[in-house]
Amino acid sequence: MPMIAVQTQFGCLGVEEQDGAITRLVWDGVSDGPETPLLREAAAQLKAYDDGRLERFDLPYHISGSEFQRQVCDLMYAIPLGETRTYGDIAKELGQPPQPVGQACGANPIPVIIPCHRVLAANGLGGFSGDGGVETKVALLLHEKAAGLLI
Repeated sequence: MPMIAVQTQFGCLGVEEQDGAITRLVWDGVSDGPETPLLREAAAQLKAYDDGRLERFDLPYHISGSEFQRQVCDLMYAIPLGETRTYGDIAKELGQPPQPVGQACGANPIPVIIPCHRVLAANGLGGFSGDGGVETKVALLLHEKAAGLLI
């Protein structure tokens, strides 16, 4: 699958496309394959986000996995910049317990674009599966001016 690498303050993020949809974001990404229009747009949006000029990603994505995984990703994608939700909030909306929501957040294949970092535990930050773990989660939230939520 083609991938484009974008240098950001959070590391070199690699965005992968398959069949006209974003399917994965990785840290320490390396550009590989053709630069498609969608990958160029993803790179432009990531740069705008990194510069503080983008409030919402607008990219087609596809999540391989269960219907539940897709539902959790769709709800995370809808969380506005500067806001957070808890695993419990999402669980309540889906009529599920919080633990599977946390697992689905941790399995998010497109972090940053699908902002799993905006999902917190009821009494703390919760985890983050991206490079740098919780420190990167905090950096992303600070970047989004959601720092008041961390106090």
